Amino acid sequence: MKRKYKILLIIFLTLGASLVAYKGIKNINPNPKFTVGQKLDSLNGVYVYYNGGVSHTGERNLSEDGYNLGLKYQCVEFVKRYYYQHYKHKMSDSYGNAKDFFDPLVKDGDLNKKRNLLQFTNPGKSKPQIGDLLIFDGHTGNPYGHVAIISNATENEIEIIQQNPGPFASSRVKVAYTFINNTYSVDSDRLMGWLRIK
Repeated sequence: MKRKYKILLIIFLTLGASLVAYKGIKNINPNPKFTVGQKLDSLNGVYVYYNGGVSHTGERNLSEDGYNLGLKYQCVEFVKRYYYQHYKHKMSDSYGNAKDFFDPLVKDGDLNKKRNLLQFTNPGKSKPQIGDLLIFDGHTGNPYGHVAIISNATENEIEIIQQNPGPFASSRVKVAYTFINNTYSVDSDRLMGWLRIK
């Protein structure tokens, strides 16, 4: 066999083995304290489920009327399921990654037509409220972003509830915010903004 073909065969076998290993690792549950699909928390009767590894995806979850809630048990699936069950809200565009919920072309306080929700920027003029969806941009370890719901709020802090924050992370996290010069700013470099039911 010519050297060129041997090199191509080695590359092909290496790529194939890497893909098999990635798929296997993706489906490994790194936290033996929980099983994928186990109830962890709830907000107004809507459950947060354990997902395993952050990039693990299950089957697509559809409502009884066929509305796409997302892939079990990703962060998007929880917030869409919550808005559907609690508010009876369907998003105009029911697909997309977490970071895609925020439309950078929509002005602060205007309607995000894809999600049929009001959109606010971080920092911005609107105070974050209970029930708002927080939209986080992606990063090196997670290019898809993250989305969570504000479950509680005080004068200087919000509590969020989230699904799939990581196999060892909490479903509830508190984040500080400030109000300076008539502007609200949530203390997160990756937080693009929040969405609110009309």
